[in-house]
Amino acid sequence: MTTTLPSADQLREEVREWLAVEWTGLAPAEDRWSTTPERIAWLEKVVAAGYAVPTWPGEWSGRGYPAELADVIAAEFDAANAPGARQDKYSIPANTVLAFGTEKLKNDLLHDVLTERSRTCLFYSEPSAGSDLAGVRTTAVRDGGRWIVNGQKVWTSGAKTADYALLIARTDWDVPKHKGLSYFVVPMHQPGVDIRPLVQITGEAHFNEVFLTDVEIPADYLVGEEGKGWRVLQTALAYERSIMGDGARASRHGSIADNLVELARERDRLADPVIRDNLATVLALRELNALNNARAKAAAEQGTSSSVMSLGKLAMSGILHAEGRLRTDIAGPETLLAGDGNPVADDVNFLALNAFFTSIGGGTDQIQRTIVAERVLGLPKEPEIDRDLPFRAVRRS
Repeated sequence: MTTTLPSADQLREEVREWLAVEWTGLAPAEDRWSTTPERIAWLEKVVAAGYAVPTWPGEWSGRGYPAELADVIAAEFDAANAPGARQDKYSIPANTVLAFGTEKLKNDLLHDVLTERSRTCLFYSEPSAGSDLAGVRTTAVRDGGRWIVNGQKVWTSGAKTADYALLIARTDWDVPKHKGLSYFVVPMHQPGVDIRPLVQITGEAHFNEVFLTDVEIPADYLVGEEGKGWRVLQTALAYERSIMGDGARASRHGSIADNLVELARERDRLADPVIRDNLATVLALRELNALNNARAKAAAEQGTSSSVMSLGKLAMSGILHAEGRLRTDIAGPETLLAGDGNPVADDVNFLALNAFFTSIGGGTDQIQRTIVAERVLGLPKEPEIDRDLPFRAVRRS
């Protein structure tokens, strides 16, 4: 661990010099759920330099820096368009395992997750639970030095390329629903893990439903205490909502549709008063959302799980839908076209359709509104007649 902290200027100069020597760029991966040997080699360098998780202690590849210095590193990496820095701010598996995992799990997982040698996915949602994550019915039963899991998960992104999954499962049916849950890391490459892709409205199939039949988990891969999985889950969800609140998918073709101002200028619509008004509204909402996300992340870095993350995630959903409508208005009748032969129109349609994912993933817009109402605004809680019942007694939908 660092004992004498550098100044921001000293650190900035150090990172710039390091990037000037080490960073030569990377070819893109085949898709966002895969990685390449070159990217892994680069991330190994970033981790070894202490730039990947600078706020973490030295024993786990960190530098023990405060958030202000860590953000200096992130800014320099962003300026160079280099990936891998400041994962202590956004990596769901790494941060969750560091906070709650056993020593064995940390040793087995952290380095490989930070370098993308191992990819992860999330086993949260279930067909019968909807947006009520406390209502999951996938079971984990202790059997000596292992846990045996049976159940079904749905809307799992990246399951086909994942090496591990973060799982919330029921370990006690005789207590209220929030108290009978435990959180695990599941090795994916084993019998009993059946992955079936789900085709989205965009034509992609990044989501999957996963059937788990007698899947084995080592006892050391329990994250946090047995029956205390709800607390672990809230920490993991805060990181997920932070990521979703920060931004959105780029277009498929990388066309001018990614930049609203340039799209309006190229289509000679920038002088249109209605377009200008809607464009100003979207840009103002983006800035407001960035400020809210900074506020929520500051709380997270102080060890608290801020409900403002839900506000950011909800805001981003609304922003993406507003951007989708605005792009369609700017492009006009051209959006009736599609396919690789019409890249701008294809991207406009793709981004508009993909906005619906953000309204669902990481907790639906309706769930986020309830969280904001209750935990940010302090309004009365929604009634939950089954909250204090033993889960066995809860009626199934």
